[in-house]
Amino acid sequence: MKKKQSLIWSNKATYRNMKVFATLLVLVHYFTSCEGLTCKAAPVPLFANQIDAGQGMVVMTDTSSNVFFLSGSSWTKLGSVPLKHVSVGPAGIWGVSNDDQVYKFSGGDFFPVSGQKLKQLDAGGEGHVVGVTDSNSIHCLDATNVSPTQQQGSLNWITVPGLLMHFSCGPNTCWGVNSNQDIFFIKISPNSCRTTGWTKVDGLAVKAEVGTDGRVFVVNKGGNLFERIGISDNTPGGVYWKLIEFKKPIKCMSYDEGRLWLVTECETIQECTQ
Repeated sequence: MKKKQSLIWSNKATYRNMKVFATLLVLVHYFTSCEGLTCKAAPVPLFANQIDAGQGMVVMTDTSSNVFFLSGSSWTKLGSVPLKHVSVGPAGIWGVSNDDQVYKFSGGDFFPVSGQKLKQLDAGGEGHVVGVTDSNSIHCLDATNVSPTQQQGSLNWITVPGLLMHFSCGPNTCWGVNSNQDIFFIKISPNSCRTTGWTKVDGLAVKAEVGTDGRVFVVNKGGNLFERIGISDNTPGGVYWKLIEFKKPIKCMSYDEGRLWLVTECETIQECTQ
């Protein structure tokens, strides 16, 4: 019996080592496969699920729903609450659990806030928070009701007309995609959540992210990454999409302070600069 148990544990250890080795090979491959960008593998942990960057901070969730933030050259666990999605920005650090409960970070941990359940949210706007539900309804929490440090029980979310499956805000506009993969942008007042109406943009995508400087990136169903070129005050929707080529599909992305953070289909994180 002891010999059999020893063999089982030996096989498990061998499998783990092979999995880590295979992942390291993937990291080396990605390091050399970025075109137009200088990329490097971000520090472990591996097997990332989602990443977000803002206000000089980078946060992520892994496939086990653990939350981390980047501290120097390593990841440090953030709080004790399992989350499937996390976001950081002027409104602070916010997250969503597997049952769509909204949390915000304060006093060293995440605590739940009632008022609205969301499957995805974004704290990258001008102090306001936006998010979408499992039924794709859109909601906004204005900046006057957001405090990154003060714990609050129930928050008054304002419903935004329309349906989206993913939504992100920046300093000037918010961008989202619907269940048909159509891409839209809108202006939202941070202090009132009033909107200007949706404008459809050419192209198809499953995720859209707006950087803290207003740069816009999308990922399509095939995992291809694009940046919207020509965004300005006169052309808030930009002019055209520029393909950022990778040899492997992208799962998730975020942009802040000149760095593009990518989660690949192999659940590894890449830190890229142009």
